[in-house]
Amino acid sequence: MGTEVQIRLMEIDDLDQVMEVEHDSFTSPWSRAAFVNELTTNQFAYYLVAEIDKRIVGYIGVWIIVDEGHITNIAVHSNYRRKGIGDLLLKGAIELGKTLGATKLTLEVRVSNIRAQNMYKKNGFQYGGIRKRYYTDNQEDARIMWVGLE
Repeated sequence: MGTEVQIRLMEIDDLDQVMEVEHDSFTSPWSRAAFVNELTTNQFAYYLVAEIDKRIVGYIGVWIIVDEGHITNIAVHSNYRRKGIGDLLLKGAIELGKTLGATKLTLEVRVSNIRAQNMYKKNGFQYGGIRKRYYTDNQEDARIMWVGLE
């Protein structure tokens, strides 16, 4: 990539750049208020950003509830995809989960998103079922994937 990617905890001041990534990545993006709520109110939520030269190029969110983690979202700006940034974010969330006492992580992924599924499998995630019509924008099913952290 030429420039080093830094992974760190997301802060409120990051939201302008996070929203750029969000709108670039999703047809039904989260609102800024949803991110503010996650960062300030949700005691279970932790978010990491990927930064290159002080520019946020991706992020990942995870909720840790007792010993289980749920990856809520992961996004990398389209200008920075296929460079391993999503993988670095996922590894960061796995390490964060371990640090916070989670014994497993779960996530949902679009059944059509084979590239993301392959990244998750590469990091030890396995298929755990289907959530029918999970995505509200097009009613697409989601694959549930899990990984043990012990």
